[in-house]
Amino acid sequence: MDRTLAPRQLVLALGHAESFAREDFLAGPSNAEALTLVERWPDWPAPAVALVGPEGAGKSHLAAIWAEASGARVLAARLLGEVDLPAALATGALVVEDLEPSELNERALFHLINLAREQGASLLLTARQPPANFKVAIRDLASRLRALPVVTLEAPDDALLRALIVKLAADRQLAVDEALVNYLANRIERSFAAAREAVKRLDQEAMRLHRPVTRALAAELFR
Repeated sequence: MDRTLAPRQLVLALGHAESFAREDFLAGPSNAEALTLVERWPDWPAPAVALVGPEGAGKSHLAAIWAEASGARVLAARLLGEVDLPAALATGALVVEDLEPSELNERALFHLINLAREQGASLLLTARQPPANFKVAIRDLASRLRALPVVTLEAPDDALLRALIVKLAADRQLAVDEALVNYLANRIERSFAAAREAVKRLDQEAMRLHRPVTRALAAELFR
């Protein structure tokens, strides 16, 4: 089996695993439309759709949920030009993660979108910006990208941000109380990436100092 298309196992820097199971997805107003799109498959508006949002917004988690339901294989966008695209679509569904205009293989992506149309396959693309904004040289690809249905994941609301902090702490086997969660939520940027970085810093500092993760420690770090 081509290793680039094998099932993924996410291993984080400190050796703890982040669950991409459906029951561990934190739903809220910011991602409700994206979750609905994933769960309504195969009743999609087009063979290919795109999930767009900032780092850590949940695109990969949603893609994993869809891959489990659809039998899709998962491919990093930077490897589009290095794999057998018909083989990648062999299950009739494919996730292409992290489309970036700076490293996009235009011919491979154009061929893949056309193949999906011809074969009645489904494509789920993830990116940080709408693919329609990509400056591409192939005119027909630009047309395809403009036609892609796009669902955008927004910044989390207060409730989702707090729930995310609790989940990220649990992923690291950290016990956090309401006072600590509220303190962090009120002092970090309202984004998934900021929550992830805050919990990571707390964990690392607690280990360095051999101290529990508490509001007092958070106050020292995020004052």
